[in-house]
Amino acid sequence: MIELGKRISWKAVLGSIIFIIIQVFAELNLPNMTSNIINNGVATGNINYIWRTGIIMILLTIVTVLAAICGVYISAREAQRVGKQIRGDIYHKVMSLSKDKVNQIGSASLITRSTNDVEQVQLVLMMFLRMMMFAPIMGIGAAVLSYSQSPDLARVFFVSVPVLITLLALIMGSAVPLFKKIQQKTDRLNLIFREGLTGVRVIRAFNKSEYEEARFAEANKDFMANNVKAMSIISFLMPVMTLVLSGTNIAIILIGGDYIALGDMPVGNLVAFINYSAMLLFSFMMTSMILTMIPRAQVSAARINEVLRMESTIQDGTEQIETIPGERKELRFDNVTYQFPHAERPVVQNIDFEIKAGQTLAIIGGTGSGKSTVSNLIMRFYDATEGKITLNGKDLRLLSQHDVHNQVGYVPQKANLFSGTIRSNMHFGKGDATDEEIWKALEIAQAKDFVEGLELGLDSPVEQGGTNFSGGQRQRLCIARAIVKQPDIYVFDDSFSALDFKTDASLRRALRSEITDSIVVIVAQRISTVKDADLILVLDNGQLVGKGKHEELLESSETYSEIMKSQFKEGEGK
Repeated sequence: MIELGKRISWKAVLGSIIFIIIQVFAELNLPNMTSNIINNGVATGNINYIWRTGIIMILLTIVTVLAAICGVYISAREAQRVGKQIRGDIYHKVMSLSKDKVNQIGSASLITRSTNDVEQVQLVLMMFLRMMMFAPIMGIGAAVLSYSQSPDLARVFFVSVPVLITLLALIMGSAVPLFKKIQQKTDRLNLIFREGLTGVRVIRAFNKSEYEEARFAEANKDFMANNVKAMSIISFLMPVMTLVLSGTNIAIILIGGDYIALGDMPVGNLVAFINYSAMLLFSFMMTSMILTMIPRAQVSAARINEVLRMESTIQDGTEQIETIPGERKELRFDNVTYQFPHAERPVVQNIDFEIKAGQTLAIIGGTGSGKSTVSNLIMRFYDATEGKITLNGKDLRLLSQHDVHNQVGYVPQKANLFSGTIRSNMHFGKGDATDEEIWKALEIAQAKDFVEGLELGLDSPVEQGGTNFSGGQRQRLCIARAIVKQPDIYVFDDSFSALDFKTDASLRRALRSEITDSIVVIVAQRISTVKDADLILVLDNGQLVGKGKHEELLESSETYSEIMKSQFKEGEGK
Protein backbone atom coordinates (compact mmCIF):
# COMPACT_ATOMS: atom_id res chain seq x y z
CA MET A 1 0.00 0.00 0.00
CA ILE A 2 1.06 3.61 -0.50
CA GLU A 3 1.22 4.58 3.20
CA LEU A 4 2.72 8.00 2.46
CA GLY A 5 3.47 8.57 6.14
CA LYS A 6 5.98 5.73 6.06
CA ARG A 7 7.43 6.67 2.68
CA ILE A 8 8.11 10.36 3.37
CA SER A 9 11.53 11.09 4.85
CA TRP A 10 11.35 12.92 8.21
CA LYS A 11 14.48 14.82 7.15
CA ALA A 12 12.61 16.21 4.14
CA VAL A 13 9.64 17.23 6.32
CA LEU A 14 11.92 18.86 8.89
CA GLY A 15 13.91 20.67 6.20
CA SER A 16 10.73 21.89 4.54
CA ILE A 17 9.35 23.18 7.85
CA ILE A 18 12.59 25.03 8.65
CA PHE A 19 12.66 26.83 5.30
CA ILE A 20 8.93 27.60 5.53
CA ILE A 21 9.42 29.19 8.96
CA ILE A 22 12.36 31.24 7.65
CA GLN A 23 10.31 32.37 4.62
CA VAL A 24 7.21 33.21 6.68
CA PHE A 25 9.28 35.09 9.28
CA ALA A 26 10.90 37.19 6.56
CA GLU A 27 7.65 37.85 4.70
CA LEU A 28 5.72 38.80 7.84
CA ASN A 29 8.36 41.34 8.82
CA LEU A 30 8.21 43.17 5.50
CA PRO A 31 4.78 44.86 6.07
CA ASN A 32 5.84 45.87 9.59
CA MET A 33 9.01 47.47 8.18
CA THR A 34 6.95 49.21 5.51
CA SER A 35 4.83 50.62 8.34
CA ASN A 36 7.95 51.81 10.18
CA ILE A 37 9.35 53.50 7.06
CA ILE A 38 6.11 55.44 6.61
CA ASN A 39 5.63 56.29 10.31
CA ASN A 40 9.26 56.91 11.31
CA GLY A 41 10.92 57.80 8.04
CA VAL A 42 8.56 59.44 5.57
CA ALA A 43 6.49 61.22 8.24
CA THR A 44 9.59 62.66 9.94
CA GLY A 45 11.76 63.09 6.85
CA ASN A 46 14.46 60.80 8.28
CA ILE A 47 16.23 59.71 5.06
CA ASN A 48 18.87 57.64 6.90
CA TYR A 49 16.16 55.61 8.63
CA ILE A 50 14.48 54.98 5.25
CA TRP A 51 17.80 53.74 3.75
CA ARG A 52 18.65 51.54 6.73
CA THR A 53 15.22 49.96 6.85
CA GLY A 54 15.10 49.63 3.06
CA ILE A 55 18.39 47.71 2.99
CA ILE A 56 17.10 45.36 5.71
CA MET A 57 13.93 44.83 3.66
CA ILE A 58 16.03 43.97 0.57
CA LEU A 59 18.03 41.45 2.63
CA LEU A 60 14.80 39.93 3.99
CA THR A 61 13.45 39.68 0.44
CA ILE A 62 16.61 37.84 -0.63
CA VAL A 63 16.22 35.51 2.36
CA THR A 64 12.57 34.92 1.38
CA VAL A 65 13.54 34.02 -2.19
CA LEU A 66 16.37 31.69 -1.11
CA ALA A 67 14.18 29.99 1.51
CA ALA A 68 11.39 29.53 -1.06
CA ILE A 69 13.84 28.02 -3.59
CA CYS A 70 15.27 25.61 -1.01
CA GLY A 71 11.79 24.65 0.21
CA VAL A 72 10.52 23.98 -3.32
CA TYR A 73 13.65 21.93 -4.12
CA ILE A 74 13.23 19.76 -1.01
CA SER A 75 9.51 19.17 -1.58
CA ALA A 76 9.92 18.48 -5.32
CA ARG A 77 12.81 16.09 -4.74
CA GLU A 78 10.96 14.21 -1.99
CA ALA A 79 7.80 13.96 -4.10
CA GLN A 80 9.80 12.58 -7.03
CA ARG A 81 11.59 10.09 -4.76
CA VAL A 82 8.30 8.81 -3.34
CA GLY A 83 6.80 8.66 -6.85
CA LYS A 84 9.75 6.62 -8.08
CA GLN A 85 9.29 4.25 -5.15
CA ILE A 86 5.56 3.82 -5.79
CA ARG A 87 6.10 3.18 -9.53
CA GLY A 88 8.72 0.58 -8.64
CA ASP A 89 6.33 -1.10 -6.19
CA ILE A 90 3.54 -1.17 -8.79
CA TYR A 91 5.84 -2.70 -11.41
CA HIS A 92 7.16 -5.27 -8.95
CA LYS A 93 3.62 -6.17 -7.91
CA VAL A 94 2.40 -6.52 -11.50
CA MET A 95 5.37 -8.74 -12.36
CA SER A 96 4.39 -11.06 -9.48
CA LEU A 97 0.64 -11.18 -10.21
CA SER A 98 -1.00 -14.12 -11.92
CA LYS A 99 -2.46 -13.61 -15.39
CA ASP A 100 -6.06 -13.52 -14.19
CA LYS A 101 -5.31 -10.65 -11.80
CA VAL A 102 -3.52 -8.62 -14.49
CA ASN A 103 -6.45 -9.18 -16.84
CA GLN A 104 -8.87 -8.14 -14.10
CA ILE A 105 -7.50 -4.57 -14.10
CA GLY A 106 -6.35 -4.37 -17.72
CA SER A 107 -3.05 -3.25 -19.18
CA ALA A 108 -4.31 0.23 -20.16
CA SER A 109 -5.49 0.92 -16.61
CA LEU A 110 -2.23 -0.39 -15.14
CA ILE A 111 -0.28 2.04 -17.31
CA THR A 112 -2.52 4.92 -16.18
CA ARG A 113 -2.10 3.94 -12.53
CA SER A 114 1.69 3.76 -12.76
CA THR A 115 1.96 7.13 -14.55
CA ASN A 116 -0.95 9.56 -14.23
CA ASP A 117 -2.17 8.34 -10.84
CA VAL A 118 1.33 8.42 -9.38
CA GLU A 119 1.76 11.96 -10.74
CA GLN A 120 -1.39 13.07 -8.88
CA VAL A 121 -0.04 11.65 -5.63
CA GLN A 122 3.33 13.31 -6.28
CA LEU A 123 1.69 16.67 -6.95
CA VAL A 124 -0.34 16.61 -3.73
CA LEU A 125 2.68 15.43 -1.74
CA MET A 126 4.76 18.32 -3.07
CA MET A 127 1.93 20.76 -2.33
CA PHE A 128 1.61 19.31 1.17
CA LEU A 129 5.30 19.77 1.90
CA ARG A 130 5.07 23.35 0.68
CA MET A 131 1.67 25.03 0.59
CA MET A 132 -0.23 22.84 3.05
CA MET A 133 2.27 23.72 5.77
CA PHE A 134 3.10 27.20 4.48
CA ALA A 135 -0.49 28.50 4.22
CA PRO A 136 -1.61 27.82 7.84
CA ILE A 137 1.61 29.22 9.31
CA MET A 138 1.33 32.30 7.10
CA GLY A 139 -2.39 32.72 7.88
CA ILE A 140 -1.92 32.44 11.65
CA GLY A 141 1.05 34.83 11.60
CA ALA A 142 -0.81 37.37 9.45
CA ALA A 143 -3.89 37.19 11.69
CA VAL A 144 -1.85 37.76 14.88
CA LEU A 145 0.15 40.64 13.40
CA SER A 146 -2.89 42.32 11.82
CA TYR A 147 -4.61 42.16 15.23
CA SER A 148 -1.52 43.70 16.84
CA GLN A 149 -1.70 46.59 14.34
CA SER A 150 -5.36 47.35 15.16
CA PRO A 151 -7.63 45.07 17.22
CA ASP A 152 -10.73 47.08 16.24
CA LEU A 153 -9.95 46.97 12.52
CA ALA A 154 -9.39 43.20 12.70
CA ARG A 155 -13.16 42.79 13.16
CA VAL A 156 -13.46 43.14 9.38
CA PHE A 157 -12.18 39.57 9.11
CA PHE A 158 -15.21 38.28 11.04
CA VAL A 159 -17.20 39.11 7.90
CA SER A 160 -14.74 38.55 5.04
CA VAL A 161 -13.31 35.19 6.20
CA PRO A 162 -16.72 33.41 6.61
CA VAL A 163 -17.83 34.83 3.24
CA LEU A 164 -14.62 33.53 1.60
CA ILE A 165 -14.94 30.11 3.24
CA THR A 166 -18.59 29.79 2.13
CA LEU A 167 -17.81 30.71 -1.48
CA LEU A 168 -14.80 28.38 -1.58
CA ALA A 169 -16.89 25.53 -0.15
CA LEU A 170 -19.51 26.01 -2.88
CA ILE A 171 -16.88 26.01 -5.60
CA MET A 172 -15.06 22.97 -4.21
CA GLY A 173 -18.31 21.07 -3.67
CA SER A 174 -19.09 21.43 -7.37
CA ALA A 175 -15.57 20.65 -8.63
CA VAL A 176 -14.58 17.66 -6.47
CA PRO A 177 -16.96 15.10 -8.11
CA LEU A 178 -15.62 16.12 -11.52
CA PHE A 179 -12.02 15.68 -10.39
CA LYS A 180 -12.90 12.18 -9.19
CA LYS A 181 -14.12 11.26 -12.68
CA ILE A 182 -10.95 12.43 -14.42
CA GLN A 183 -8.93 9.27 -13.67
CA GLN A 184 -11.70 6.97 -14.92
CA LYS A 185 -11.97 8.95 -18.14
CA THR A 186 -8.17 8.86 -18.51
CA ASP A 187 -8.38 5.05 -18.29
CA ARG A 188 -10.98 5.00 -21.04
CA LEU A 189 -8.93 7.30 -23.26
CA ASN A 190 -5.76 5.22 -22.82
CA LEU A 191 -7.64 1.98 -23.48
CA ILE A 192 -9.01 3.15 -26.83
CA PHE A 193 -5.68 4.73 -27.82
CA ARG A 194 -3.78 1.54 -26.94
CA GLU A 195 -6.23 -0.63 -28.86
CA GLY A 196 -5.85 1.64 -31.86
CA LEU A 197 -2.06 1.43 -31.77
CA THR A 198 -1.80 -2.32 -31.28
CA GLY A 199 -4.54 -3.14 -33.78
CA VAL A 200 -3.78 -0.50 -36.40
CA ARG A 201 -3.26 -3.03 -39.22
CA VAL A 202 -6.51 -4.86 -38.44
CA ILE A 203 -8.36 -1.52 -38.29
CA ARG A 204 -7.02 -0.55 -41.71
CA ALA A 205 -7.68 -3.99 -43.19
CA PHE A 206 -11.35 -3.77 -42.21
CA ASN A 207 -11.64 -0.10 -43.21
CA LYS A 208 -12.60 0.80 -39.65
CA SER A 209 -10.29 3.81 -39.33
CA GLU A 210 -13.19 6.26 -39.34
CA TYR A 211 -15.11 4.19 -36.79
CA GLU A 212 -12.11 3.99 -34.43
CA GLU A 213 -11.35 7.68 -34.92
CA ALA A 214 -14.96 8.48 -34.03
CA ARG A 215 -14.76 6.22 -30.96
CA PHE A 216 -11.56 7.93 -29.82
CA ALA A 217 -13.00 11.37 -30.61
CA GLU A 218 -16.04 10.61 -28.44
CA ALA A 219 -13.87 9.51 -25.49
CA ASN A 220 -11.54 12.47 -26.06
CA LYS A 221 -14.47 14.87 -26.17
CA ASP A 222 -15.92 13.39 -22.97
CA PHE A 223 -12.52 13.72 -21.27
CA MET A 224 -12.17 17.31 -22.47
CA ALA A 225 -15.71 18.25 -21.46
CA ASN A 226 -15.21 16.91 -17.94
CA ASN A 227 -11.90 18.74 -17.57
CA VAL A 228 -13.24 21.98 -19.03
CA LYS A 229 -16.19 21.86 -16.66
CA ALA A 230 -13.94 21.16 -13.65
CA MET A 231 -11.44 23.87 -14.60
CA SER A 232 -14.21 26.35 -15.37
CA ILE A 233 -15.55 25.92 -11.85
CA ILE A 234 -12.05 26.17 -10.36
CA SER A 235 -11.43 29.31 -12.42
CA PHE A 236 -13.94 31.09 -10.14
CA LEU A 237 -11.45 30.79 -7.27
CA MET A 238 -9.32 33.73 -8.37
CA PRO A 239 -12.23 36.13 -9.10
CA VAL A 240 -13.82 35.17 -5.77
CA MET A 241 -10.53 35.73 -4.01
CA THR A 242 -10.05 39.07 -5.76
CA LEU A 243 -13.63 40.13 -4.97
CA VAL A 244 -13.37 39.29 -1.27
CA LEU A 245 -9.88 40.79 -0.98
CA SER A 246 -10.97 43.99 -2.75
CA GLY A 247 -14.09 44.24 -0.58
CA THR A 248 -11.99 43.66 2.54
CA ASN A 249 -9.48 46.32 1.47
CA ILE A 250 -12.28 48.81 0.78
CA ALA A 251 -13.75 48.17 4.24
CA ILE A 252 -10.29 48.44 5.84
CA ILE A 253 -9.55 51.74 4.05
CA LEU A 254 -12.95 53.23 4.91
CA ILE A 255 -12.75 52.27 8.59
CA GLY A 256 -9.01 52.86 8.83
CA GLY A 257 -9.37 56.27 7.18
CA ASP A 258 -11.68 57.32 9.98
CA TYR A 259 -9.18 56.09 12.58
CA ILE A 260 -6.39 58.05 10.86
CA ALA A 261 -8.57 61.18 10.68
CA LEU A 262 -9.25 60.88 14.41
CA GLY A 263 -5.55 60.32 15.11
CA ASP A 264 -6.15 56.83 16.56
CA MET A 265 -4.02 55.06 13.92
CA PRO A 266 -0.83 55.97 12.01
CA VAL A 267 -0.89 55.73 8.19
CA GLY A 268 1.88 53.12 8.18
CA ASN A 269 -0.17 50.80 10.39
CA LEU A 270 -3.04 50.92 7.88
CA VAL A 271 -0.70 50.00 5.02
CA ALA A 272 0.73 47.09 7.08
CA PHE A 273 -2.79 45.97 8.02
CA ILE A 274 -3.83 45.86 4.34
CA ASN A 275 -0.75 43.72 3.53
CA TYR A 276 -1.47 41.36 6.42
CA SER A 277 -5.11 41.03 5.36
CA ALA A 278 -3.96 40.07 1.84
CA MET A 279 -1.63 37.43 3.34
CA LEU A 280 -4.42 36.07 5.54
CA LEU A 281 -6.94 35.77 2.74
CA PHE A 282 -4.32 34.44 0.32
CA SER A 283 -3.48 31.65 2.78
CA PHE A 284 -7.16 30.61 2.67
CA MET A 285 -6.96 30.70 -1.12
CA MET A 286 -3.89 28.43 -1.21
CA THR A 287 -5.47 26.01 1.25
CA SER A 288 -8.64 25.78 -0.83
CA MET A 289 -6.67 25.10 -4.02
CA ILE A 290 -4.82 22.25 -2.31
CA LEU A 291 -8.10 20.86 -0.97
CA THR A 292 -9.47 20.68 -4.53
CA MET A 293 -6.48 18.51 -5.51
CA ILE A 294 -6.80 16.12 -2.58
CA PRO A 295 -9.98 14.28 -3.80
CA ARG A 296 -8.36 13.51 -7.16
CA ALA A 297 -5.22 12.32 -5.38
CA GLN A 298 -7.37 10.20 -3.05
CA VAL A 299 -8.96 8.51 -6.05
CA SER A 300 -5.50 7.95 -7.53
CA ALA A 301 -4.17 6.59 -4.24
CA ALA A 302 -7.13 4.21 -3.98
CA ARG A 303 -6.48 2.96 -7.53
CA ILE A 304 -2.80 2.44 -6.76
CA ASN A 305 -3.65 0.67 -3.51
CA GLU A 306 -6.01 -1.62 -5.40
CA VAL A 307 -3.01 -2.90 -7.35
CA LEU A 308 -0.63 -3.04 -4.38
CA ARG A 309 -3.18 -4.90 -2.24
CA MET A 310 -3.82 -7.54 -4.88
CA GLU A 311 -2.76 -11.04 -4.00
CA SER A 312 -1.79 -13.39 -6.78
CA THR A 313 -3.92 -16.50 -7.03
CA ILE A 314 -0.62 -18.37 -7.40
CA GLN A 315 1.43 -18.50 -4.21
CA ASP A 316 5.06 -19.55 -4.02
CA GLY A 317 5.95 -22.81 -2.31
CA THR A 318 9.12 -23.41 -0.33
CA GLU A 319 10.30 -26.80 -1.61
CA GLN A 320 13.13 -27.33 -4.08
CA ILE A 321 13.19 -29.46 -7.22
CA GLU A 322 15.25 -32.55 -6.48
CA THR A 323 17.57 -33.50 -9.33
CA ILE A 324 19.31 -36.87 -9.04
CA PRO A 325 22.32 -37.28 -11.38
CA GLY A 326 21.51 -39.68 -14.18
CA GLU A 327 17.77 -39.64 -13.49
CA ARG A 328 15.56 -38.60 -16.39
CA LYS A 329 13.35 -35.60 -15.80
CA GLU A 330 9.64 -36.33 -15.73
CA LEU A 331 6.52 -34.19 -16.15
CA ARG A 332 3.19 -35.66 -15.08
CA PHE A 333 -0.42 -34.43 -15.18
CA ASP A 334 -2.51 -36.45 -12.76
CA ASN A 335 -6.24 -35.96 -13.51
CA VAL A 336 -5.78 -32.18 -13.85
CA THR A 337 -8.75 -29.83 -14.12
CA TYR A 338 -8.63 -26.04 -14.37
CA GLN A 339 -11.50 -23.59 -14.10
CA PHE A 340 -11.21 -19.82 -14.26
CA PRO A 341 -12.56 -17.96 -11.20
CA HIS A 342 -16.33 -17.38 -11.50
CA ALA A 343 -16.47 -19.41 -14.75
CA GLU A 344 -19.44 -21.72 -15.30
CA ARG A 345 -17.37 -24.75 -16.29
CA PRO A 346 -13.73 -25.90 -16.44
CA VAL A 347 -11.50 -24.88 -19.35
CA VAL A 348 -9.76 -28.26 -19.29
CA GLN A 349 -10.88 -31.34 -17.42
CA ASN A 350 -9.29 -34.63 -16.33
CA ILE A 351 -6.03 -34.18 -18.25
CA ASP A 352 -3.75 -37.14 -17.58
CA PHE A 353 -0.33 -37.91 -19.09
CA GLU A 354 3.32 -38.60 -18.32
CA ILE A 355 6.33 -37.50 -20.39
CA LYS A 356 10.06 -37.84 -19.79
CA ALA A 357 13.24 -36.09 -20.91
CA GLY A 358 14.16 -36.87 -24.50
CA GLN A 359 10.51 -37.26 -25.46
CA THR A 360 8.16 -34.91 -27.28
CA LEU A 361 4.61 -34.25 -26.15
CA ALA A 362 2.25 -32.73 -28.70
CA ILE A 363 -1.15 -31.18 -27.94
CA ILE A 364 -3.63 -30.70 -30.75
CA GLY A 365 -7.26 -29.66 -30.95
CA GLY A 366 -9.64 -27.08 -32.30
CA THR A 367 -9.79 -23.43 -31.35
CA GLY A 368 -10.84 -23.03 -27.72
CA SER A 369 -10.19 -26.67 -26.88
CA GLY A 370 -7.82 -25.76 -24.01
CA LYS A 371 -4.42 -26.32 -25.61
CA SER A 372 -2.86 -23.05 -24.40
CA THR A 373 -4.36 -23.57 -20.94
CA VAL A 374 -2.37 -26.82 -20.62
CA SER A 375 0.84 -24.99 -21.60
CA ASN A 376 0.03 -22.23 -19.06
CA LEU A 377 -0.44 -24.89 -16.38
CA ILE A 378 3.00 -26.31 -17.19
CA MET A 379 4.47 -22.82 -16.83
CA ARG A 380 2.51 -22.38 -13.60
CA PHE A 381 0.81 -19.29 -14.96
CA TYR A 382 -2.25 -21.06 -13.53
CA ASP A 383 -2.53 -23.61 -10.73
CA ALA A 384 -4.65 -26.71 -11.22
CA THR A 385 -8.12 -26.44 -9.68
CA GLU A 386 -8.23 -30.20 -9.23
CA GLY A 387 -5.61 -32.90 -9.66
CA LYS A 388 -1.86 -32.49 -9.51
CA ILE A 389 0.99 -31.48 -11.82
CA THR A 390 4.40 -32.84 -10.85
CA LEU A 391 7.92 -32.23 -12.09
CA ASN A 392 10.38 -34.91 -11.00
CA GLY A 393 7.77 -36.03 -8.50
CA LYS A 394 7.31 -32.56 -6.95
CA ASP A 395 3.91 -30.87 -7.00
CA LEU A 396 4.36 -27.55 -8.84
CA ARG A 397 2.26 -25.83 -6.18
CA LEU A 398 4.94 -26.64 -3.60
CA LEU A 399 7.62 -24.89 -5.68
CA SER A 400 8.31 -21.20 -6.18
CA GLN A 401 7.26 -19.64 -9.47
CA HIS A 402 10.89 -18.61 -10.02
CA ASP A 403 12.09 -22.22 -9.77
CA VAL A 404 9.39 -23.47 -12.13
CA HIS A 405 10.09 -20.75 -14.68
CA ASN A 406 13.79 -21.56 -14.42
CA GLN A 407 13.05 -25.08 -15.63
CA VAL A 408 11.00 -23.99 -18.65
CA GLY A 409 11.82 -22.36 -21.96
CA TYR A 410 8.59 -20.80 -23.19
CA VAL A 411 7.65 -19.63 -26.67
CA PRO A 412 4.16 -18.01 -26.67
CA GLN A 413 1.60 -17.94 -29.46
CA LYS A 414 2.29 -14.29 -30.16
CA ALA A 415 5.97 -13.82 -30.86
CA ASN A 416 7.16 -11.06 -28.55
CA LEU A 417 10.58 -9.45 -28.91
CA PHE A 418 11.93 -6.60 -26.82
CA SER A 419 13.44 -3.37 -28.10
CA GLY A 420 17.22 -3.60 -28.27
CA THR A 421 19.28 -5.94 -30.44
CA ILE A 422 19.07 -9.60 -31.45
CA ARG A 423 21.91 -10.29 -29.02
CA SER A 424 20.09 -8.60 -26.09
CA ASN A 425 16.96 -10.62 -26.88
CA MET A 426 18.97 -13.84 -26.86
CA HIS A 427 20.50 -12.83 -23.51
CA PHE A 428 16.93 -12.55 -22.24
CA GLY A 429 16.93 -16.35 -22.35
CA LYS A 430 20.40 -16.71 -20.83
CA GLY A 431 22.23 -13.66 -19.52
CA ASP A 432 25.75 -15.04 -19.98
CA ALA A 433 25.18 -16.81 -23.31
CA THR A 434 28.22 -16.73 -25.59
CA ASP A 435 28.02 -15.81 -29.27
CA GLU A 436 28.72 -19.46 -30.10
CA GLU A 437 25.69 -20.58 -28.03
CA ILE A 438 23.53 -17.89 -29.63
CA TRP A 439 24.51 -18.87 -33.18
CA LYS A 440 23.90 -22.54 -32.35
CA ALA A 441 20.40 -21.70 -31.05
CA LEU A 442 19.70 -19.60 -34.15
CA GLU A 443 20.79 -22.50 -36.33
CA ILE A 444 18.44 -24.94 -34.57
CA ALA A 445 15.61 -22.39 -34.85
CA GLN A 446 16.29 -21.98 -38.60
CA ALA A 447 17.08 -18.30 -38.04
CA LYS A 448 20.83 -18.33 -38.64
CA ASP A 449 20.67 -17.62 -42.38
CA PHE A 450 18.55 -14.47 -42.20
CA VAL A 451 20.46 -13.11 -39.15
CA GLU A 452 23.78 -13.64 -40.98
CA GLY A 453 22.31 -11.71 -43.90
CA LEU A 454 21.75 -8.66 -41.70
CA GLU A 455 24.49 -6.02 -41.88
CA LEU A 456 25.04 -5.92 -38.10
CA GLY A 457 24.36 -9.60 -37.42
CA LEU A 458 23.65 -10.19 -33.73
CA ASP A 459 23.86 -6.44 -33.11
CA SER A 460 21.03 -5.71 -35.55
CA PRO A 461 18.41 -3.51 -33.89
CA VAL A 462 15.06 -4.91 -32.78
CA GLU A 463 12.16 -2.48 -32.56
CA GLN A 464 9.49 -2.76 -29.88
CA GLY A 465 7.63 -6.02 -30.41
CA GLY A 466 10.05 -6.95 -33.21
CA THR A 467 7.95 -5.10 -35.79
CA ASN A 468 10.98 -4.69 -38.09
CA PHE A 469 10.92 -8.47 -38.72
CA SER A 470 8.35 -10.64 -40.45
CA GLY A 471 6.03 -12.89 -38.45
CA GLY A 472 8.06 -16.01 -39.29
CA GLN A 473 11.34 -14.31 -38.41
CA ARG A 474 9.96 -13.15 -35.07
CA GLN A 475 8.78 -16.66 -34.24
CA ARG A 476 12.16 -18.17 -35.08
CA LEU A 477 13.98 -15.59 -32.96
CA CYS A 478 11.62 -16.35 -30.04
CA ILE A 479 12.29 -20.07 -30.48
CA ALA A 480 16.04 -19.40 -30.53
CA ARG A 481 15.71 -17.35 -27.33
CA ALA A 482 14.12 -20.35 -25.59
CA ILE A 483 16.77 -22.73 -26.95
CA VAL A 484 19.59 -20.49 -25.67
CA LYS A 485 18.20 -20.95 -22.17
CA GLN A 486 18.78 -24.73 -22.35
CA PRO A 487 15.93 -25.53 -19.94
CA ASP A 488 14.60 -28.90 -18.77
CA ILE A 489 11.25 -28.32 -20.49
CA TYR A 490 10.52 -26.58 -23.79
CA VAL A 491 6.97 -25.31 -24.29
CA PHE A 492 6.14 -24.24 -27.84
CA ASP A 493 2.63 -22.80 -27.65
CA ASP A 494 1.51 -22.84 -31.29
CA SER A 495 4.91 -21.32 -32.06
CA PHE A 496 5.29 -22.83 -35.55
CA SER A 497 2.09 -21.37 -37.01
CA ALA A 498 3.88 -18.61 -38.97
CA LEU A 499 6.44 -21.02 -40.44
CA ASP A 500 6.11 -22.65 -43.84
CA PHE A 501 5.95 -26.47 -43.95
CA LYS A 502 9.58 -26.82 -45.03
CA THR A 503 10.93 -24.60 -42.22
CA ASP A 504 8.58 -26.27 -39.74
CA ALA A 505 9.89 -29.73 -40.68
CA SER A 506 13.55 -28.61 -40.60
CA LEU A 507 13.08 -27.02 -37.18
CA ARG A 508 11.45 -30.12 -35.71
CA ARG A 509 14.24 -32.35 -37.09
CA ALA A 510 16.82 -30.03 -35.52
CA LEU A 511 14.98 -30.11 -32.20
CA ARG A 512 14.87 -33.94 -32.20
CA SER A 513 18.57 -34.26 -32.98
CA GLU A 514 19.94 -31.46 -30.81
CA ILE A 515 17.62 -31.45 -27.78
CA THR A 516 17.84 -34.92 -26.29
CA ASP A 517 17.98 -34.22 -22.54
CA SER A 518 14.87 -32.10 -22.22
CA ILE A 519 11.11 -32.52 -22.40
CA VAL A 520 9.60 -30.87 -25.49
CA VAL A 521 5.95 -29.79 -25.43
CA ILE A 522 4.48 -28.64 -28.74
CA VAL A 523 1.03 -27.06 -28.93
CA ALA A 524 -0.11 -26.95 -32.55
CA GLN A 525 -3.05 -27.11 -34.92
CA ARG A 526 -1.24 -28.77 -37.83
CA ILE A 527 -1.00 -32.57 -38.00
CA SER A 528 2.34 -32.27 -39.78
CA THR A 529 3.78 -30.49 -36.73
CA VAL A 530 2.71 -33.12 -34.19
CA LYS A 531 2.75 -36.43 -36.10
CA ASP A 532 6.29 -37.38 -35.05
CA ALA A 533 5.73 -36.73 -31.33
CA ASP A 534 6.19 -39.55 -28.81
CA LEU A 535 2.82 -38.75 -27.25
CA ILE A 536 -0.06 -36.75 -28.72
CA LEU A 537 -2.94 -35.39 -26.66
CA VAL A 538 -6.14 -34.62 -28.54
CA LEU A 539 -8.37 -32.02 -26.85
CA ASP A 540 -11.95 -31.18 -27.69
CA ASN A 541 -13.88 -28.59 -25.70
CA GLY A 542 -11.54 -29.01 -22.73
CA GLN A 543 -11.83 -32.81 -22.70
CA LEU A 544 -9.01 -35.26 -23.42
CA VAL A 545 -10.56 -37.30 -26.25
CA GLY A 546 -7.43 -39.03 -27.49
CA LYS A 547 -3.96 -39.97 -26.31
CA GLY A 548 -1.22 -41.88 -28.09
CA LYS A 549 1.02 -41.82 -31.15
CA HIS A 550 0.00 -40.65 -34.60
CA GLU A 551 -0.80 -44.12 -35.99
CA GLU A 552 -2.72 -45.12 -32.87
CA LEU A 553 -4.85 -41.99 -32.89
CA LEU A 554 -5.78 -42.43 -36.54
CA GLU A 555 -7.44 -45.68 -35.50
CA SER A 556 -8.76 -44.77 -32.04
CA SER A 557 -9.66 -41.05 -32.09
CA GLU A 558 -12.49 -39.75 -34.24
CA THR A 559 -11.55 -36.11 -33.47
CA TYR A 560 -7.95 -36.68 -34.57
CA SER A 561 -9.12 -38.40 -37.74
CA GLU A 562 -11.39 -35.46 -38.54
CA ILE A 563 -8.50 -33.00 -38.07
CA MET A 564 -6.39 -35.24 -40.33
CA LYS A 565 -9.05 -35.29 -43.04
CA SER A 566 -9.50 -31.53 -42.88
CA GLN A 567 -5.79 -30.95 -43.50
CA PHE A 568 -4.84 -33.73 -45.95
CA LYS A 569 -6.36 -35.44 -48.91
CA GLU A 570 -7.22 -39.09 -48.47
CA GLY A 571 -4.07 -41.18 -48.25
CA GLU A 572 -1.77 -38.25 -47.41
CA GLY A 573 -0.10 -37.50 -44.09
CA LYS A 574 0.17 -41.07 -42.84
